[in-house]
Amino acid sequence: MKKTEIKENEASIRGTVIRELIARFASDHLIGKKIKNGEFRKKLVEPPWIVPPGYSMTEIPMENFTMEYLCPETVNESQVVLQLHGGGYVGAMRNAYRNFAVMYSELGHGICVLTIDYRVAPEDPYPAALEDAYAAYMWLLEKGYGAQQIILAGDSAGGGLALALTMYLKDNGVPLPCGIIAMSPWTDMTASGESYESNYHLDPLFGGTKDSLIYNRDYLGMEDEKNPYISPLFGDFTGFPPMLVQAGSYEMLLSDSALVVEKAKKQGVRVRFSVYEGMFHVFQMAMFLMPESKKAWREVGKFIHLLSKGEIKKSRRRLVKP
Repeated sequence: MKKTEIKENEASIRGTVIRELIARFASDHLIGKKIKNGEFRKKLVEPPWIVPPGYSMTEIPMENFTMEYLCPETVNESQVVLQLHGGGYVGAMRNAYRNFAVMYSELGHGICVLTIDYRVAPEDPYPAALEDAYAAYMWLLEKGYGAQQIILAGDSAGGGLALALTMYLKDNGVPLPCGIIAMSPWTDMTASGESYESNYHLDPLFGGTKDSLIYNRDYLGMEDEKNPYISPLFGDFTGFPPMLVQAGSYEMLLSDSALVVEKAKKQGVRVRFSVYEGMFHVFQMAMFLMPESKKAWREVGKFIHLLSKGEIKKSRRRLVKP
């Protein structure tokens, strides 16, 4: 893969400040290590999430996990999002993803969003997360949604899981979703991409150490790290639906996105790949706090709209400036 050519100092002022604040917290000796290795995420205690006005959320118990089905009062039934959260396969659901669900619904002009609290490692290694994602997808089909109405969306581990699920569906003859939204997807547990080295000292969240989530092997169990259902980079993307892939230029996982995009395009997949300059891992979590995250969500909205109209253009890659 050719090294991505990005001007490092073109992030917005607000984006730069937020990035530096993250770097400071992540480098702190008291909590920094816990942030990097996922311990903080696993033990995070949050206040109850308040469902916004005009929405309802139904908790759906499954055999091994639970799901949350968010819908507005007036439902647009043309599409539905199946959201797979991030967290390195060790962190459970959190309020940020409930906020993501609201955003997906609004950008889809009133579509429902199914977010699953899938099982995580080390208690439940592979294939638990994949099994739960598959069960949720089949639940949507059984509810009456057609595969052409389902959009898979995920960030980090959830982005990799969305790709792995699509591979699993294809291999088992199940109709594929109409599109995939992957934010900083974790696709390569071999950590073989060049950005693991080139961004080692730039990444504010995972940089400067190998004692971090992106080197965590709890989810692997006894499996081969190149298993495409774990590291979708090593799978076959032929026949995949259109994809929107977003990443930050400072993150160590940039290659996880770039290499997947390169391979998928060669195999005939329509891909929109946007690298946001100066940005960090899953910067979209900043929502409306900085220009880059706002622009990324606008891009998601446009992608959802184009999927609904069947108007996704041919593969492209671009660098995004604020």
